[in-house]
Amino acid sequence: MSDSLKPDGAPINSLTYPVLLHEILKQLPVRVFWKDTELRYLGCNAMFARDAGFSSPEDVIGKDDFQMAWREQAELYRADDKRVMTLGQPKLDYDEPQTTADGSMIWLRTSKVPIRDDKGNVIGILGIYEDITARKQSEVEWHNTSRALRAIGACNEAMFCSQNEADLLKAVCTLIVDIGEYRMSWIGYAQDDADKSVKPAALHGVEQGYLDDRRFSWDENSPVGRGPTGHAIRTGKPQINQNFLTNPNLAPWREAALQRGYQSSIALPLIDTTGVFGALMIYAVEPDAFSTREVELLEGLAKNLAFGVNALRTRAERDRITEENQRRMVAQQQSLKDFVRVIASTVEMRDPYTAGHQQRVSQLAAAIAREMGLSEHTAIGIELASLVHDVGQINIPAEIMCRPGKLREHEYPLIQKHPQTGYEALKDIQFPWPIATIVWQHHERLDGSGYPQGLKGDQILLESRITAVADVTEAMLSHRPYRPARTMDYVIAELESGSGTRYDKAAVEACLTLLREKKFSFNNLPVSGAAARSINNLGV
Repeated sequence: MSDSLKPDGAPINSLTYPVLLHEILKQLPVRVFWKDTELRYLGCNAMFARDAGFSSPEDVIGKDDFQMAWREQAELYRADDKRVMTLGQPKLDYDEPQTTADGSMIWLRTSKVPIRDDKGNVIGILGIYEDITARKQSEVEWHNTSRALRAIGACNEAMFCSQNEADLLKAVCTLIVDIGEYRMSWIGYAQDDADKSVKPAALHGVEQGYLDDRRFSWDENSPVGRGPTGHAIRTGKPQINQNFLTNPNLAPWREAALQRGYQSSIALPLIDTTGVFGALMIYAVEPDAFSTREVELLEGLAKNLAFGVNALRTRAERDRITEENQRRMVAQQQSLKDFVRVIASTVEMRDPYTAGHQQRVSQLAAAIAREMGLSEHTAIGIELASLVHDVGQINIPAEIMCRPGKLREHEYPLIQKHPQTGYEALKDIQFPWPIATIVWQHHERLDGSGYPQGLKGDQILLESRITAVADVTEAMLSHRPYRPARTMDYVIAELESGSGTRYDKAAVEACLTLLREKKFSFNNLPVSGAAARSINNLGV
């Protein structure tokens, strides 16, 4: 003891140790207490006394935990004390709650050890704890923020993947519970009915009939409309319920909520361009669960969800309109095809040799267009135009059309007028394709040697150039009264010799691919006749 000194440098004798111990306890930044085996307080430091609601440590001596500010936790504390003394083993560094003198709740990090006499008998307990409320709040806020972020990330991914509204709502509720680790989540849509009810659209988690047995409304005059769900829908603002046990507005749902482990909840409005259309509800197992940062994050989740729902509804409406337009277009195209076939059959009835010619040209022309990679819309237009490409022959006398043999010199002009006549007959009919112009130009040639206008190159529609190749090919492959059908070698040689000069090069290549490699056939249509006579007279 001779080496021990007072603050002034004087030696410390044994009588000064109580004073020194008192000073040490007074300066410690933690709470210290000790009890006897009856769990009565024998002493403490000043910080402990203040927590207990007393002005000095002397006021605590002789009292037990039921006389302290934390009487709500008295049984919990005493159970730990008894266990430490009974087992003779310390209990170190554990967290526990405490009610302070002002009624607030703090968190403690506590350690307790048994006190023994000289013979080793347990004669009491020594405890020490520190206030870790700020640290605990940070941990809780970090945990809550993390779970909100996890839920948001998973839900945002689901919004990109969901193909319809029902799948999206179900996915969001499931992810909030499974990934965000909340107790339960559901989404309700505001109904425009007499009760202003809120209809559940999706849910997940520990529900067990909660939504089945409860009514929800957004009518402020209804008791079931004054809760967080109804208030969020009415105001368009988040409604936070931090404690089902104490919140008076939760009375209609309190008992059922507590039975299912709901301690707190948040209702988030779902808003689109027309206003609030519903709410997202999330329930947690702990009171005071929703921190400021967590609420901000969940607000963002609700906004993203509302945007996703609106996007899916817009897409669904767009798809519905597209599908309806597609049905109308198909019906319109079928009507146009039927109409065009009537026109084509009118021409072919006048000349048995032309039966099937236009249909065969139509098939080949459409096949060439598809082989060239043109759109289906364009291919259909070429198919229909080719189906009536000789409609102008209706003005050619029947004796010329039906008479075997080559044309006479004075008959050439009549034949060469039929593209112009066809154009005049079709130009006032409203088609979604340039049908009349295709018919007008189908005898034009790239080098200007065609008729009736003598057009060259790009002055001729691509559709007309394709029809021309199909018309020439069908004419050469068909039998005529004045000649047999040409051989495939003859047809190929003619197309290749005229490719890029008389005939469109791409159309010729596509046609040859169909004939050589893809074994194109005319589906057993009747063989064409004298309708191709004008082509033959041009040298084919």
